[in-house]
Amino acid sequence: MAGQSRKWMILVATIWIQAFTGTNFDFSTYSSDLKSVLGISQVQLNYLAVASDLGKVFGWSSGLALLYFPLWTVLFAAAIMGFVGYGVQWLVITNVISLPYILVFLCCLLAGLSICWFNTVCFVLCIRNFPANRSLALSLTVSFNGVSAALYTLAYNAINPISTQLYLLLNALIPLIVSFAALIPILRQPPLEPLPPDGVRRDSFMFLLLNILAVLNGVYLLIFGSKTSGVTSARLLFGGSILLLILPLCIPGLVYARNWYLHKVHSSFRLEGSGFNLVDVDELEIHKGMVTREASFDGYQLLNDDVVLRSAITPVQKSFIEDDDNRSCCSKLITRNQLGMLGEEHPLFMLLRRSDFWLYYIAYFCGGTIGLVYSNNLGQIAQSLGQNSETTTLVTLYSSFSFFGRLLSATPDYIRAKFYFARTGWLAVALFPTTVALFLLASSGSLTALQAGTALIGLSSGFIFAAAVSITSELFGPNSVGVNHNILITNIPIGSLVYGFLAALVYESHSTAGSKTGSVICMGRDCYFLTFVWWGCLSVIGLGSSVVLFLRTRRAYQRFEQDRIASSMLYS
Repeated sequence: MAGQSRKWMILVATIWIQAFTGTNFDFSTYSSDLKSVLGISQVQLNYLAVASDLGKVFGWSSGLALLYFPLWTVLFAAAIMGFVGYGVQWLVITNVISLPYILVFLCCLLAGLSICWFNTVCFVLCIRNFPANRSLALSLTVSFNGVSAALYTLAYNAINPISTQLYLLLNALIPLIVSFAALIPILRQPPLEPLPPDGVRRDSFMFLLLNILAVLNGVYLLIFGSKTSGVTSARLLFGGSILLLILPLCIPGLVYARNWYLHKVHSSFRLEGSGFNLVDVDELEIHKGMVTREASFDGYQLLNDDVVLRSAITPVQKSFIEDDDNRSCCSKLITRNQLGMLGEEHPLFMLLRRSDFWLYYIAYFCGGTIGLVYSNNLGQIAQSLGQNSETTTLVTLYSSFSFFGRLLSATPDYIRAKFYFARTGWLAVALFPTTVALFLLASSGSLTALQAGTALIGLSSGFIFAAAVSITSELFGPNSVGVNHNILITNIPIGSLVYGFLAALVYESHSTAGSKTGSVICMGRDCYFLTFVWWGCLSVIGLGSSVVLFLRTRRAYQRFEQDRIASSMLYS
């Protein structure tokens, strides 16, 4: 029981780490001041945003460090990198010291690298302590990375809602403080013990409760995250957000107490009569069925047996199979060299030769990455539309909806018992709001359109960021996910450079005024109109790529689902 309690302490510690280390999301709140102090152009400011994203290219270094050092040292190495990276930028923006542009660029790079190291620590903690529920643990904890900007805005309002330089100081200090708070649970990790069936069910129930609490947290931050009524009320609101982050510590204790009561006092009580059907984790967690290829091949051999198929295949799946011999030329292109099964391990040389990987790469590059670049430019977008005072509100809006998008990425796992849809299909659905939002922003410069577009882009990109790890694992193998996912996210710094450079060129081409420091300022809808149009067209390409990816992979997902149904029938 003590070991089970400790693993939930680790999960809460991971939530804290993620909640306060998404420091790249508040870049737009202080970017205008940084641009003014350094006296740089919009293109040069874009390079600083790229530097932060460029840290992801070196994310593999955290995995290498874990091979030689204990987990807690990697955690504090990440905290120190962030402390130095953001701390030096704070000294620059407050005019305490003066540094050349190249050194500020390196500080942004170091700060971005620290985020990757924090993420690696959190991924390892979830995988080690929740092997049967890793997808649920990952989606829950990664979701909290999306609320970082909203939490930092509350902290900023509670301390000094006048100087945006404070964001950099908070970015430097808070992750270091949280690392100390998370140290004890990390050092006291329990030994891995197999869970009995009732333990699996209990863990599923706890994840459900934690997700409900996470939704309440997101709603709270969405409503109160950018309130600026006064320092006293801001401090109370910030205290409330911290309380909501502490509450998850209580849920495992309450659930264990409830189970003890049901077992000792009211053992005749049964959950089966409830109208809500919790999905068994062994069926929900796709990685359980992908650990060995031999087991997968045996499952697919069963699927080829007509006797099993007649009892497992739904009418929709049956019609899909019957139409297989009547495919059009377009269908043949879609089915050419498509994945035969989920979870097949793809080493690097095999991954780069796989068409599905490049379709996935383009979908991410023209979807989630555009959303990230949009958030980096949000400060200048608001300023150009005369909404400079709304910047913190917009950042909070993006942060909160990114959080909800990340939470929604776990929905397919919870509803698959009643409605099953390939995760690549959900990816295509998630990309659609970005396309709508960008063309909405291009068509109107009103505050309402800006808020709606920001919310939609945050929701879309949040879902993509959180779902990407699971999709990579399913399509290209769970054992290779560390390397393969780092290859996938190389599109982020590339996209940040290309999209940001495009936006900066359009911005400067319509500049009409300059500040005292010589930095260029653009006002009006024209500053970003062409950028939104180009981004919108590129997002259509990403949407099309995701649809093709779905069509090419749905057969593998259907086979896996049929295997799951057949297995449940055999063991029921």
